[in-house]
Amino acid sequence: MRSAYDCEGSSTRQHNEPAGNQDVWHLHVHVFPRHDDDRLYEQHRSTRWVTPQEREPYADRLAGALGLPRTFG
Repeated sequence: MRSAYDCEGSSTRQHNEPAGNQDVWHLHVHVFPRHDDDRLYEQHRSTRWVTPQEREPYADRLAGALGLPRTFG
């Protein structure tokens, strides 16, 4: 992730059960690339669901950095 996104670090999150907005109970972890002064945890009210087309370039960059074939879209 650091080489794919040129980030300075990462943060992880896990959300569980209905109060954590989990509809189907399973374990998954969100991993966020972090940059100095990115204000990640201050921007919750301005978040939105992004389309698969918006996510695709980021998935491709990460897959490339991991040496994985492109399997998205």
